[in-house]
Amino acid sequence: MAKLKIKSGDTVLVIAGDHKGQQGKVQKVFPDKNKAIVEGVNTISKHEKPSASNPQGGITKKEAPINISNLSLMTKDGKATRVGYREEDGKKVRFSKKSNEVL
Repeated sequence: MAKLKIKSGDTVLVIAGDHKGQQGKVQKVFPDKNKAIVEGVNTISKHEKPSASNPQGGITKKEAPINISNLSLMTKDGKATRVGYREEDGKKVRFSKKSNEVL
C-alpha cells in the first residue's frame, strides 16, 4: 500500500476523466483502494428501498469514490500542484512544488 499525498480536508482539482476541471474538498480517503470521495464530484443516483431510516425510499444522490491518480492538490490561489515532503523544525511537512509553500 503506497503512501497517499492527498488527505481528508484538502481542496483538489480533477485532472482527468468525466469530471475533469471540477474541484472540491476531499471528504474521505480509502488508501487500500487508492480512491477518495470528493464533495460535489462524481455524483451517482442510488435507488433506495423504503426502510425504517428512510420510510419514503426513492432516488438519492451521493458522491462515489474517484481514483487518486485523477486528482491534483490545489494551492491557495487555485492552481493545481504536485506535492513534495521536507523537514521543517524537526517535523515532516507537505509542500507545493509550484509555489514552494507549506500545505
